[in-house]
Amino acid sequence: MPIPSIDQQAALALGEVVAALDAELRTPDIPDFPGAMNGLQVANDGRVTRVAVAVDASLSAVKEAAAQKADLLIVHHGLFWGGAQPIVGIAHQKYRALLDNNIAVYSTHLPLDAHPMLGNNVQLAQALGLTPSSGFGRFKTMDIAVAGTSDIESETLVNRAVAFSERYGGSVRTSVPANGRRTRNWAIVTGGGASTDTLAEARARGIDTLIVGEGPHHTTVEAREHDLLIIYAGHYATETLGVRALGARLENEFGVASTFIDAPSGL
Repeated sequence: MPIPSIDQQAALALGEVVAALDAELRTPDIPDFPGAMNGLQVANDGRVTRVAVAVDASLSAVKEAAAQKADLLIVHHGLFWGGAQPIVGIAHQKYRALLDNNIAVYSTHLPLDAHPMLGNNVQLAQALGLTPSSGFGRFKTMDIAVAGTSDIESETLVNRAVAFSERYGGSVRTSVPANGRRTRNWAIVTGGGASTDTLAEARARGIDTLIVGEGPHHTTVEAREHDLLIIYAGHYATETLGVRALGARLENEFGVASTFIDAPSGL
């Protein structure tokens, strides 16, 4: 049966959609950074007829959601990363646009990264032709990311990453040259995945190729010292996959129209 148009479909209850998202993503159970504030961040009048998904809860994403007449915006990076702040300037414009256009906001950070089917890490592995066999990227009580084994020329993997990243306005760099290497033990941590802890875990587990979105300067220096290939595939690009998969899931399960708002940061 084709998905009904917005004029044909009955409105869903916002509470029903939020409950389904909380259950699917295990939102109350997944640890995260304090500023993430996963779950419903802004309510609307209680109805959902159209969903927009985006990586960031930016002013441009909010305005585009309004232009598309969405009444629920699902994002990976929510509104409150900076902690308490005065509602002035850009923040005032953003919240006013949300309230004036009756747009609810649902944020899902590490719960979306960690999801075994819809998550950014699993989805990126699939996009690169890799099959995860274990968790990786320990955060507090659980693994957020994925790892696996393969036998592939590392240069081939880098080329796949380039083709993927460029579709979302990103670019790829590596810590060491990929030519002449083979990737046998890999791990993926999307977004800002390169850190001292991540590199230490990679060394402890014999990872030869670590695929991330981005990382600070010192991670490249450290990776070179330990002959670890890090593929930096773009923070934004590597985190487009989860929200898109989540929007598709809502379409399939609820028949509610979903659109992806693409706003590349170039990083």
